[in-house]
Amino acid sequence: MSDIQHFPLVIAGVEKPSNTRHEVTSPYTGDVIGTVDRANQHDIEEALAEAYSLYSNRDNWLSTSQRIAILERAIGLMQEQFEELATNSANEGGKPLIDSRVEMARCIDSIRICVDELRTETSKPVPMGINAASEHRLTMIKKEPIGVVVAVSAFNHPLNLIAHQVGPAIATGCPVIVKPAEDTALSCFRLIEIFRQAGLPATWCQVVLTENHQIAEQLVTDPRVAFFSFIGSARVGWYLRSKLSSGTRCALEHGGVAPVIVTEDADLKTAIPALTKGAFYHAGQVCVSVQRIFVHESIARDVSQQLSEAAKKLVVGNPLSDQTEVGPLIRSNEVERVSSWVQEAVDMGAELGVGGYSLPNNCYIPTVLFNPSMESKVSTSEVFGPVVCIYPYSDLDQAIELANSLDVAFQASVYSQNIDSAMYISDRLAASAVMINEHTAFRVDWMPFAGLKNSGLGTGGVPYTMEDMQIEKMIVISSKGIQ
Repeated sequence: MSDIQHFPLVIAGVEKPSNTRHEVTSPYTGDVIGTVDRANQHDIEEALAEAYSLYSNRDNWLSTSQRIAILERAIGLMQEQFEELATNSANEGGKPLIDSRVEMARCIDSIRICVDELRTETSKPVPMGINAASEHRLTMIKKEPIGVVVAVSAFNHPLNLIAHQVGPAIATGCPVIVKPAEDTALSCFRLIEIFRQAGLPATWCQVVLTENHQIAEQLVTDPRVAFFSFIGSARVGWYLRSKLSSGTRCALEHGGVAPVIVTEDADLKTAIPALTKGAFYHAGQVCVSVQRIFVHESIARDVSQQLSEAAKKLVVGNPLSDQTEVGPLIRSNEVERVSSWVQEAVDMGAELGVGGYSLPNNCYIPTVLFNPSMESKVSTSEVFGPVVCIYPYSDLDQAIELANSLDVAFQASVYSQNIDSAMYISDRLAASAVMINEHTAFRVDWMPFAGLKNSGLGTGGVPYTMEDMQIEKMIVISSKGIQ
């Protein structure tokens, strides 16, 4: 155990003893790869008191120039440790190394976006002098941090999700307490350590794994929390939102059951590789992963066959191998759940194009289902596994209606070479973003990222999160010298 990295509990900048320790294991090997001390109720109270005290003392706020310098130094340190961070992330989260490197590059870019926003953000003043009541007055808008931020994160992007939640908090000058996912806590602790090495005082960003859910709820619902950022399941997110203290703002990012509509004139040479990536990237453990593909009946069998052939060629296995394209699911019970959902779909009449079984080391073979029942779980709920469903359609409007029929709505996509068809479908899909000739999981970190209906609340994306974490204070100047 001596070579296993341990992260102690640090509250209010001081290392504290802990009665409980969490072991982080590799989802592929099951080996313990790191340990983290857990926080109890008293520790959380101390963390909140420290964060609130920092925010309350305006004289000691970090200036914009200080924050920019910290973020720029952090970018440099991340670049120096790029391969180590990507490899460790792949080991604890199971995302293949080739994709973890891409995530690490995005993580760095997300912090760079924070800096760019600080350098360029501005507010439009409110006009005065337009009637008798507003004469001889001038306004200015000043942006200030909203207050204490609490961020609760998910396991599936352990580097870039933390960058999206903690980066904006640091950039806007908010004291932040972050609770990472237990399965991938190590990446979070490593990133926060980099921010500290870059000059961020330890008290401005505290990382905690709580001893139980009740203590985590205590953290989130405390009245000193000004903004709550949540990425995770809808069940937990909506529950915590219902318990928030009066005045606490929030943003929730949940999952979807992403629909794709493929018209009869679609370019399959473009569509098949993209849909393969969108469906099986990170073993389907992505909130906007391609899951339901509605294909015109004239090409539906062809699409199913081509997608199945592409899925067969994917290399499944050890996430630390440069050859692996699909790694393990995060836990063994997730493998069992996905397996049971696929079996249910087959029992209810779905044709199995390829896959349909588990592999050793928590892996599940990429699976294509043709025409599963609309009542089966794979048609109604987020699989969060390497499973994609194809549904033939004859009537386009009916396909759109089916795509919109669930209580979730996030990103969607259309494949068509006809601009009129593509725009007709895009206008009618219930989604916050529609990709044309691109898969549903496309994202860059400066674009808005918003779940609708049961899929979330508010808008993610670095600039939008920074906006959420600030208030605009208007100052009105009254002077006879103002024309």
